[in-house]
Amino acid sequence: MLKKLAIIFAVIPFLFATFQPDIVFGEQKTESVYERRMNLFKKVEALTNIPWNYLAAVDTYERGLRKARRDRAEEIGAIGIYFSPEQWVGPLNPNPEDTDPLSISMFGGIGLDGNGDGIADREDDEDILYTMARHLETYGFDFDDFRTALWEHYHRDQTVNIISGHAKIYEKFGTLELIKNAFPMPINHNYSYRSTWGDRRGWGGRRIHEGTDIFANYNVPVRSTTYGIVELKGWNRYGGWRIGIRDLNNIYHYYAHLSGFEKGIDPGTIVEPGQVIGYVGSSGYGKPGTQGKFPPHLHYGMYRDNGITEWSFDPYPSLRSWEKKERAARRKR
Repeated sequence: MLKKLAIIFAVIPFLFATFQPDIVFGEQKTESVYERRMNLFKKVEALTNIPWNYLAAVDTYERGLRKARRDRAEEIGAIGIYFSPEQWVGPLNPNPEDTDPLSISMFGGIGLDGNGDGIADREDDEDILYTMARHLETYGFDFDDFRTALWEHYHRDQTVNIISGHAKIYEKFGTLELIKNAFPMPINHNYSYRSTWGDRRGWGGRRIHEGTDIFANYNVPVRSTTYGIVELKGWNRYGGWRIGIRDLNNIYHYYAHLSGFEKGIDPGTIVEPGQVIGYVGSSGYGKPGTQGKFPPHLHYGMYRDNGITEWSFDPYPSLRSWEKKERAARRKR
């Protein structure tokens, strides 16, 4: 009897050790939201021939709108594209919750069944994405056709440009997981800053300060804080030599008072976090070429787009967070 008990107690740890790795392995195989989105984009691309990066660009833009607007709830699934009930079921449909593809089409709705279950569900990821893809497909498959389809859906040039930029970013990097950021200056340089958003400014008329000033020496490198695409480059009478970059959250990053630009940085250039785009200066407050009216510094601003308009918000918390993460990463090396 004692011998049998000894065998049982010896086997129990072995069984536990045998089954435990399966549990861990199962956790490791859990699909991330990026993987789920990419699988959905690829599946719908196979069905419609709409490139995955076009679908990803629209979805990314729409998720940015959900963050910026109070009239849209957070997405339920992995896909953020939004259709109003009237768009989905048809403006004259007496049933705003209609999910029957046939009656939806009879009332001029656009909702489609994307997964073959016989239901056109406005909150189902596959139905939502398939419906958008079919809209894009009706206009063609090249980039100009894509832009035309976007205009017909959104009726806003800025939206067309933002989504087109997202598509180019995804095409270049080939992944959805573009979530890193960088502090706008190398942290080994001497610089200083504090929260200055909302302060009064007098030059050019009374206005508020729409950014954070980071003081540093002339020609300290200025870096992109994000993955994005250059929207603007050139002279602004307030900001001097400046660059504007749009990121995948629909946020416009404004870098002003530069002494010059990095070679190869032009409108349409796709950039990544930490990439040098220009150099600290004291340009601005006058006609093109005006310099030296204030100490050298970078004016860094952030502007959020909500599909209708754009407004500035305080970049200071983001700057502190990016700086802290870079210093922590540097200590680990």
